[in-house]
Parts: sequence; C-alpha cells; structure tokens
Amino acid sequence: MLTNGTFFLPGPTEVRPEILQELTRPMLPHRGAAFEAIYARCDAGLRAIFRTSRPVYIASASATGLMEGAIRCSPAGTVLSLVNGAFSERFADVAVSCGRVVVRDVVELGMHHTAQKVAALLESSGARVVTLTHSETSTGAMNDIERIARVVHAAGAVILVDSVTGLAGARLETDEWELDFVFTGSQKALALPPGLALGVASASFIAAAAKNIDRGTYFDLVEFEKYAAKNQTPNTPAISLFHALAAQVEAIVAEGLEERWARHLAMQATTVTWAERYLRDMHPAFGVLAPPSGRSPTVSCITLPTTISGSAVAAAVSELGYVIGAGYGPLRDRTIRIGHMGDHTLTGLSSCLTHVAGVLQMMLR
Repeated sequence: MLTNGTFFLPGPTEVRPEILQELTRPMLPHRGAAFEAIYARCDAGLRAIFRTSRPVYIASASATGLMEGAIRCSPAGTVLSLVNGAFSERFADVAVSCGRVVVRDVVELGMHHTAQKVAALLESSGARVVTLTHSETSTGAMNDIERIARVVHAAGAVILVDSVTGLAGARLETDEWELDFVFTGSQKALALPPGLALGVASASFIAAAAKNIDRGTYFDLVEFEKYAAKNQTPNTPAISLFHALAAQVEAIVAEGLEERWARHLAMQATTVTWAERYLRDMHPAFGVLAPPSGRSPTVSCITLPTTISGSAVAAAVSELGYVIGAGYGPLRDRTIRIGHMGDHTLTGLSSCLTHVAGVLQMMLR
C-alpha cells in the first residue's frame, strides 16, 4: 500500500488522509439548507482560487464535461483550437463532435502558442471562439493565457480555457484577464479525488449563451448559473466529494494562493535543475521537453535516451513505492512525466527524484 508522499502521477494526484476522511461523512438531502451551506463554503473558497467574483459551477463529472459545455454554450461560428498536446487536441475533437467548424493550429509537442500568431490566425480564420489549455498535461508546456486573452478579445472572439493542471498550481486570474470560461478538474492541483469539474463563466458569456437554443442538458452552463445563485447544482451532486472540496479549498485559502503558486514554482525549479544538470551529467539526452519560455509549474515532461523506455521507467519506479507517469500518446516511451502539484512539498519531491534517478542510472548500465 502506498504511503503518503509517494504519488507523483500528473493526475490524479495525491490526496491528504484528512481530506479522504471527509468522504466518509453521512449522506444528506441535496435540496436543503445543510447541502446549501456546504456549497456556499465550496463557492467561497473556489472564488478565491479562481480569482473571481463570479459564482463557480460545480459539476459531478470529469473536466471533459465542462469542456463540452463550454463549446455547446459558446457563440456560433468557427472555433480556433490551439493544439500543443493530447488534451488541447481533445478540446478540438469535442468542438468537432458538437458540430462546429474547427481550425486547428498545431505546434510541436512541448511547445506553446504565442499571442502574435493567435492574432494572425484569428484574422485569417474569422473564428469567434478560441480553445486552449493553460497547462498541457501531456507535455508540461504552459500557454501565456493573459497575453492570448488580450488578442482574442481584441478580435471580438471569446476564449475558453482548460486549466485542469493549471488552477491552484499556476497563476490564473479569471477576472483580471477577462476570461470568458475557464474550467478545471478536482484531481489535479486542487489535490482532491477525481469526480468534480469546476468552472467560471463571465456574465457576458452567460448572457450570450442564454440565447443559444442548442446548449444541451447536463452541462448547460446557463442552468448551472441559475442553480449556483441558490447554492445548488442542477442535478444530483456527488455529495461526499463536496464535503472533501469544502475542506480542501479552505485549506488552500489558508495557505495563501500566492504562496501556493510559489511552492509549485519552487518544485518546478527543483525538477528542472535535476533534469538539466544532474541527469544530463549521466546522459545528454536527459532534459525537460518544454522550453523555458513556457513550462508548467505543476507537471514536468522529462526526455529520455532512446535506449530507455518511459513506460519501463514508470514501472521500475513503482516497484520502489513511487508513482510517476510514462509519457502520454506519441511521447509514451520517449519521456516520463512527474506531477509536482497539489499538496506536495520540496522534501517529498526530492525523495521521489532521488529514486527516479537511481532507476535511470541502473537502466543506463
């Protein structure tokens, strides 16, 4: 059985025992004052974490649910999907499945998008909607949401942001950056069990969505807006997860969001130094896939020599009691991924990196 501080998968991430204990609280009616009080606690903490004055929608689903809801509720017209990995590609695929015309801008795995190029693509495509990831979990690359949002709005389009491995680990300012819709999942930097999707929409986005007759049912953001005003959900919620969410967001607020971002940046810096100095002394192929201009504070994708398989490394490390990720998709055997997010500390991360380095050294022999 794994012990606390050994689970460095890039999602789901490790959950503290006291938060897991919250899942054992008894059931209660979800259309009553007791549940509404729990929802209010969740909403208050989440507004601080999303950096917004708007209500936070809480769906009992994976983040892909709110990804689909974002597309279904967005303005008609072409969708420009900024693709730099598997999860930004999923956003594009979801838009296609919703019947939208999609223009993809695909960059090399590990790279990020630039505001200048996005501005040119908006002009050439006439897109009304832009989708992108904040932190691309499959590559460890991070997009500059603030600058990209500026050019999107200047073109009269809306921006939909997947911040699944960004929120609560990397700086994100929903209101200040005027994001139209941003969403995340509970199982990443929030350090909760999987099963909740959380999102915030601007007032103007919801007002426009209300005129859209093809919003669907389960992920209708206009309905979420109405119910959030009553501290309720449109459908039966995963009540146990709300107990855990309420306790965890209060703990995050108590830590301080600026302090939490700084802790994640410190873990990122430690991982980069380990890969680019210590590991590279062992073999020149070791390094960080994403360039310094766009690296996620929450997940690092480490390149490997061709003689070493990412899936084999992950399996060998698991034998030592640590869980990390192999590469994702076409990067599966070319890289490993280390999730340094949530409630992890530099001490725990350093122990993990020491064990991974030991495995890599053995495989080079």
